Amino acid sequence: MTDVIATLAAWPADLSTVPAGVTHLQVRADLTGDLAPGPLRRGGVRGLIYTLRSRAYGGRAADPPEVRRARLAAAVAAGYDVVDLEADHDLDPDLLAAVPASRRRICWHGGALPLAGLRATFAAMAAVPAASYLLASAVTSAEGALVPLRLLGALRRRDVTAYGAGSAGTWSRLLAPWLGAPAVTGQLTTVDDDAPDVARLCGDYPFPLLSPLRELYGLVGPVARTSNLMRQHNRAYAERGVPGLLLPFYLPGLGEFLSGFWPGVPAGLRDLGLPVRGLCVSGPLKEAALHVAEVASPAARAAGAANALVRRRGRWRAETTDTSAVAAVLRRADIPLAHRPAAVVGCGGAGRAAAVALRDAGADVTMVNRTETRGRLAAELLGLPFAPLDGFRPAGPALVVHATTVHKGLPFALDDLDDGAAVLDMVCPADGPSALVTAARRRGLRTVDGHQVLAEESEQQFRLMTGRTMPGVN
Repeated sequence: MTDVIATLAAWPADLSTVPAGVTHLQVRADLTGDLAPGPLRRGGVRGLIYTLRSRAYGGRAADPPEVRRARLAAAVAAGYDVVDLEADHDLDPDLLAAVPASRRRICWHGGALPLAGLRATFAAMAAVPAASYLLASAVTSAEGALVPLRLLGALRRRDVTAYGAGSAGTWSRLLAPWLGAPAVTGQLTTVDDDAPDVARLCGDYPFPLLSPLRELYGLVGPVARTSNLMRQHNRAYAERGVPGLLLPFYLPGLGEFLSGFWPGVPAGLRDLGLPVRGLCVSGPLKEAALHVAEVASPAARAAGAANALVRRRGRWRAETTDTSAVAAVLRRADIPLAHRPAAVVGCGGAGRAAAVALRDAGADVTMVNRTETRGRLAAELLGLPFAPLDGFRPAGPALVVHATTVHKGLPFALDDLDDGAAVLDMVCPADGPSALVTAARRRGLRTVDGHQVLAEESEQQFRLMTGRTMPGVN
């Protein structure tokens, strides 16, 4: 078990939204002001934490020292169970006398440090008795977030939480409890940091339970923070008895993947005794994923891209489920392809993989792209004709597959499509169908939504990585 802390950063707030599983409520008094504890003790919340984050530590509190000391001491007197004391500002004898050791959490928020520096920082903190300690290092890369986890692995204590703060380190917050951290924190009301929403924290991961963990999986790319893949896979691991955890590695671009994640993060996690067995890869990293792998499946080689990396026999194997998922959803939708014209709009990794699926099913495929140079290169790779998007009029194709990143506007006009045509959109907005799917349905066209494609891909990636079928799939 681990404590699950919900951060309250605005008041008033609807405490009925506190998810089951939350054990503590952290009041950011620098944002909310000083709140009486009584009305905050609702539901299953066992403890209240008072946090007066100073500007030096990324908060908004700017009280004079004497006022700050008085507010912290008053929080103890008011009945808060834990009061955060900042390692660089609050450890004077008078304040320590007012805050009993059993109710102290000594905190440090600072820049990224090497392991030796972080250990020295903790040693200075640990010289002051406290119920627990928190170290949050502001990191700019996923590899930088390994350092706090290495500290936990070296300390082997149950009273220290350490993680990489910032979007690049969110995954380390989630993993820290399995390395000894006593708590994990999520946002109940939005605060200006990168902690996960507490509802997603409790829904996407097994907290407050700590399920057996011997292997890791990840979603890498810019969609890692918002994807529903974590919930689907982590629940499936539990049901299938897989001792694994899927983590979100937020990597907005190629540079972050090649210089801040690969191969240092998988290697570092292996050194911590938690080997990475598989990675789901989103755009724009699919081409890089193919090139970093030692071996590749025929489908990944044909598409020139991979959306999955699987560790097998000590080597990384590049796979793509884009091709097989598109083929599967089209079969399920009973959309015939053999000897029929089709177009794929978008020539990135997903578009090329979709084109391979259509080509292998016997369709007459044309590649369409906004950038002509990239489009012609993709078409040549696949041995298919090319048409520029500016002049694309989808008259004739029985199927148009959309594989660009456009989801709010229409990437092409639908007026010229035949009434019997179908549209498959690989875009998967978090808030529902894309604009293209919505418009195609209004026209009465057959559609395959990106969420259908994603569900098929999720199941196939789960099977590739674990060797088991996802629950609910025949």
